[in-house]
Amino acid sequence: MSNTANGSDEPFVAVHETHAAVVFLVGARAYKLKKPVGLGFLDFTTRERRQAVCRREVELNRRIAADVYLGVADVHAPDGTPCDHLVVMRRMPAQRRLAALVRSGAPVDDHLRRLARLVAAFHAASRHAPEISAEGSAEAILRRWTDSFHQVRPYRGTVLDDDLAGEIERRTVDFLTGRKELLDDRIAAGRIVDGHGDLLADDIFCLDDGPRVLDCIEFDDRLRWLDGLDDAAFLAMDLERLGAPQLGARFLHWYAEFAADPAPASLRHHYIAYRAFVRAKVACLRHAQGDEHAADDAAGHAELVVSHLRAGEVALVLVGGAPGTGKTTLAGRLADRLGAVLLGTDRIRKELAGLPPDVSAAAPYQEGIYTPVWTKRTYTELLARAETLLHRGESVILDASWAGAAHRSAAAETAARCRSTLIELCCEAAPEVAVARLRGRTHAISDADEHVAAALSGSADPWPQAATIRTDETPDRSLEQAARLVRPYECSAA
Repeated sequence: MSNTANGSDEPFVAVHETHAAVVFLVGARAYKLKKPVGLGFLDFTTRERRQAVCRREVELNRRIAADVYLGVADVHAPDGTPCDHLVVMRRMPAQRRLAALVRSGAPVDDHLRRLARLVAAFHAASRHAPEISAEGSAEAILRRWTDSFHQVRPYRGTVLDDDLAGEIERRTVDFLTGRKELLDDRIAAGRIVDGHGDLLADDIFCLDDGPRVLDCIEFDDRLRWLDGLDDAAFLAMDLERLGAPQLGARFLHWYAEFAADPAPASLRHHYIAYRAFVRAKVACLRHAQGDEHAADDAAGHAELVVSHLRAGEVALVLVGGAPGTGKTTLAGRLADRLGAVLLGTDRIRKELAGLPPDVSAAAPYQEGIYTPVWTKRTYTELLARAETLLHRGESVILDASWAGAAHRSAAAETAARCRSTLIELCCEAAPEVAVARLRGRTHAISDADEHVAAALSGSADPWPQAATIRTDETPDRSLEQAARLVRPYECSAA
């Protein structure tokens, strides 16, 4: 008998162990034995439970890898009494494991694109039902996070850094509390599916005739009922953990393309963070079982969690200053840099007046469509539009003079209602630079001239809480300064 399997260098017999199962590899077959454990989120403590979960595993995984899951074998005692059960699978070639290919630096883009198409099609064919859709709500997602928070609490201060864990909880609650409308929209769009729930690179095999995806969650249906983007984000997270964040970002981009999913970047980051926290929790449990490498694994995943929660922070950014200080230029470039939505009072004011943006409505200070009543109406509309976007996970940059403290206070209240971060930037430039800019304007949306600018500057309320951005230096330098204030944390994925 050969001592290798599948015509490769793999040993004919091998054993692999996880926190919940032992897998025996024998020739062309793999046999999975469930451990008789109760881990809080799963219960395999009785033979009957293990039998049921083995059958459920075969049934569910056949949805996406029908030719791999062959059935359930019963293990009998010498007297014929059943004593345990095994999931029987076709053995996959270890050298074609996605994780192994990524670690070796092999090209995998084609495999990932095929995989993204497969997962999107799997989700499109998924069962939909009210009880499944309910798991996509903000309340349900927060409940899953909270369950995990409780399960890792004994490891805070030892396996997990306590301050980091606290930041994770705070950012998670803020995001979900402020994004109910976004998540309700996704439920209405049919984005909540009976998915896989555990898309790990170690369980995906890149074969010549297409990928095989193994080992979906079978022990708790609710953990498999999730947003399709959440499902795909698990693999994006795992690829980043393997040191390939660009691959993770590309996979998630391709998935969104095949699924026609317009989700904001903040939601992608949130789901990647959630998936990393699930792995941190599992690593904590492995640590409790004596795995000497699990503590480092848990800490690494926790760092991944917080990096994505920071990158997915939903922000309301006020970019203000007198006319000619370069605030509109900075606001536009900052929006492009961050992928944020840009709104401005100049355009909204003319829209409310029924004017095209490039048609002049120039008037003396506080006359025409620039009276206090018009200005209040304009800011009210500006903040209403911003609130809608913030609730849907979009960061927003608001280009306005922000000369009035009352308007800034209303913006702060908007950010607080949306559980979003408020960032205030005030542009300043030397007077001669600002005047030269105003005199050199052509086809500008703004109607302000140097006389209006002087009057506005003289009547502006103090703005001590704003960070000053000098815009009479190079545009790139001003942009970098503003970007560091808005996004002090950088994340390389998604």
